[in-house]
Amino acid sequence: MTSQTAGSATILPRFSGSASLSLFPRIACLAALFALELVAICARFDAYLGDDAFRHWGAAILRGVVVFAALLACIGYVRAKTTLQRISSRCLGTPIAPSLLLAHFCAMAAFAFLSARLFPNHSLGLRTTVLAGGWFLTGMLAIALATFAFGPSMLWWQAFRATGDAWGYALFAGALASLLGKATQLLWAPATQGTFVLVKTVLHPWIAGMTADAATSTIGTQRFAVIIGPRCSGLEGAGLMVAMGAVWLWLFRRDFRFPRAVLLIPVGVGALYALNAVRIAALILIGDAGAPDIAVRGFHSQAGWIAFNGVALGISLAAPRIPWLTVKERARSVPEAKAWDPNTAYLVPLLAVLVTGMISRAVSPQFDWLYPLRLLVAVAALWHYRSEYRGLAWSFSWVSVLAGSAAFGMWLTLDLLLVKQGNDAAAGLALESASHAARISWIACRALGAVITVPIAEELAFRGFLIRRIVSPAFLSVERQSVTLLPVLISSIAFGVLHGDRWLAGTLAGLLYAFAYLRRGRIGDAVAAHATTNALLAGYVLLWAKWSLW
Repeated sequence: MTSQTAGSATILPRFSGSASLSLFPRIACLAALFALELVAICARFDAYLGDDAFRHWGAAILRGVVVFAALLACIGYVRAKTTLQRISSRCLGTPIAPSLLLAHFCAMAAFAFLSARLFPNHSLGLRTTVLAGGWFLTGMLAIALATFAFGPSMLWWQAFRATGDAWGYALFAGALASLLGKATQLLWAPATQGTFVLVKTVLHPWIAGMTADAATSTIGTQRFAVIIGPRCSGLEGAGLMVAMGAVWLWLFRRDFRFPRAVLLIPVGVGALYALNAVRIAALILIGDAGAPDIAVRGFHSQAGWIAFNGVALGISLAAPRIPWLTVKERARSVPEAKAWDPNTAYLVPLLAVLVTGMISRAVSPQFDWLYPLRLLVAVAALWHYRSEYRGLAWSFSWVSVLAGSAAFGMWLTLDLLLVKQGNDAAAGLALESASHAARISWIACRALGAVITVPIAEELAFRGFLIRRIVSPAFLSVERQSVTLLPVLISSIAFGVLHGDRWLAGTLAGLLYAFAYLRRGRIGDAVAAHATTNALLAGYVLLWAKWSLW
């Protein structure tokens, strides 16, 4: 380990201090702050968000505001990129105002206090009206204080004027999104009915005595039947495919012809909708065959993700090989490509672990006894691409270990405060009922996977690939100095989403691992930080039998 000299910066200058923040990192930080506070408020008062006023207006207004802000930023940047860059460079010497930021947090505390008094109150008297007025004004004040903390009013006014009439298009789209969000509820019934018909068609050749009631959307056999509700209609998967497809097309926009490439999104939605019916049909067949636990507790939850990942992976692999969709340069280069693709070396280990995990959980609903398969698959994938990893910097410093330890403390704190605790007793009972050899083998494989293969696979994907791929398609040539705050936030949020209901802890941990990586540009620092966190978590799990953390 070597010490850093004065001529070797340890922190990226683009976000090492408030005075060096340009316009776009300020916007990203402001959006992240609002998003985290919104999640905290919704999590705290989720039980009261079903009241009439909030059910009919709150979600629609929020959806419209988010769409308006996102489109204003995107359209405005495209239309006035040069002007916004000049404004961005001028604000480098303007520091973030800590006093206004502190005032924002005080206003948010008042907003939370008023929310606690307003939401449980179902009366419509003067007191409720006064509370509602104070609640609204306090919320607007908190938004204004945070906005002006990250930049003076003149800065935001100049940026707004530079976007021209983009605000009109964004406002129209935001209003349309609010209306369509309500209108999409009208699609639940026909989508559910369509899924019911498809499931019935798929099952017909396999089941002789099938029972099907279209009025209640109940279908199955005398031994096992399911009710196809709105959540099983396939609309949620369709929405996820639209979001994924949009992000994927944006990342690889230089490789495809537009608007032809947009057709990939409806193709993916249609394929996923059809596979959703196949999933439900397979669930019924598994339950009728005498394995209802596997059908309900394992296959039901994992098969949807398997289908989604299969469709997404199939599109991402097939689309670049279709000349009609790709630009000529890309289409000609595909047959002459190298024997290996650098993307695969960074992504395949994680994808292999994820797919194996979905399959193992689908067939072992009570306890994931097949976890050792993930370890073997990860080792095999990493070994296969070992020659591509030899040129990477695998050394690490004590700062990375400290970052991983901080992530461990933060993870435990947020887990206790925000996450519904899992069933530790069931996992403990399953291990206790197994033989000594089986129990020790499973724990050893689980610990090895957590401390070695998982950190390597995930850091290769998120810090090695994604954080640089956002900067440039030629990600291998991206230096750490070129990574701005936005790729750090996007890659960290994606890392957090991977961790399900612990997404907030995952996002913050991802930020710490990104810091460890960008400090010296060594993937080994990110892996060491991640491995430290997982090693401490493994010790905590084994000492206190907190199996739900695994």
